[in-house]
Amino acid sequence: MSRKSRILVFMGFYLPGFKAGGPIKTIFNMVEQLSDEYEFLIVTRDRDSADADSYVNVPLNQWVPVGKAHVFYCSPKQQTVSNLAKVINDTEFDVLYLNSFFDPVFTLKPLLARYLGSIPKGPVVLAPRGEFSEGAVQLKWPKKKLFILVTRLFKLYKSIVWQASSEHEFEDIKRVFHVQDKDILIALDLTEKTELHATVVKESNSTLPPRSFLRIVFLSRISPMKNLDYALSLLQKVVVPVQFDIYGPKEDAEYWSQCLRLINTLPKNIVANYCGSVNPNEVSSVFSRYDLFLFPTRGENYGHVIAESLSVGTPVLISDQTPWRDLETDSLGWEFSLSDTGKFLSAIELCAQMSNVERYSCRQKVVKMAQKRINNPDDIKANKALFSFAINSIKL
Repeated sequence: MSRKSRILVFMGFYLPGFKAGGPIKTIFNMVEQLSDEYEFLIVTRDRDSADADSYVNVPLNQWVPVGKAHVFYCSPKQQTVSNLAKVINDTEFDVLYLNSFFDPVFTLKPLLARYLGSIPKGPVVLAPRGEFSEGAVQLKWPKKKLFILVTRLFKLYKSIVWQASSEHEFEDIKRVFHVQDKDILIALDLTEKTELHATVVKESNSTLPPRSFLRIVFLSRISPMKNLDYALSLLQKVVVPVQFDIYGPKEDAEYWSQCLRLINTLPKNIVANYCGSVNPNEVSSVFSRYDLFLFPTRGENYGHVIAESLSVGTPVLISDQTPWRDLETDSLGWEFSLSDTGKFLSAIELCAQMSNVERYSCRQKVVKMAQKRINNPDDIKANKALFSFAINSIKL
């Protein structure tokens, strides 16, 4: 009996980490749902994002089983070009799968090893993970532009397959790196295979008096990319009473200081609270306690956190820089251009005016419509096709 095809994954962070957000969930879901056909070997850091210490009781610099995958947790000394090349050369695999364009360690160093001939040439798939969206590219653009020019000059990204997680990312990849259509395949990020259900909080009971405030949540990494400052600037113009709770790791201390200054200038009708990070197992429970998820992100290649909000019936108010489109048509929420602050404010006002009965009805409708967008079997087929194409069609 022939062995399964083996995917050697390089990524900055993986389980038990969670602070890096969506990419960890994407790869975990991929491992869970494609393991019938592929075997996954994951090379990653020995610690979570922004942590100074290694994971506790996790063996380093050796392969260890984690769920349906095997993971190699690299200590800092292991993260050199030569050491990573040795890991690659000592591992039998069919596709090298890189999860980031700009990662200086877990993308650039394997590609440098490939360029220098330190590892054999073979199929490579690269997923930019939303790094080429307009909002993402604008952050530190001069530095990114130089990086792109240098890597194009040395042809580090020659002869690879690019994964786009949506039609929009397909166009982003073409625009920023001038990749040919034939080298880009669309394969949506996979969501967790769970039954969708609305967790209805007690305030939805129509026998209770109407609540006097709207509960809004922001749940994501606190970084310029996720645009918390935009949300806070919006709330400065909101006239209805709002409880605004912020969840997520403080990835950028300077940016958090900027957000704190905005929090301190909010009007009296807006009560903002920082509630810390959320364990991945508790995300759905947190979302279920709110009336609206406000997420004006600068760009997402998928947006797992959006799916998690919808899965428990919490409508979303997001930017148009994600693959989640036509939300209002499907009664899931709204997506607007970040330049349309008036539309964001109108949506918040509309939510604030809902009665308990209307909130309950809204949650039920959100769950029902979300089922049509989440857990689509075609997405699994597309991901399998991505690796099949890389294995069978790459000509180096």
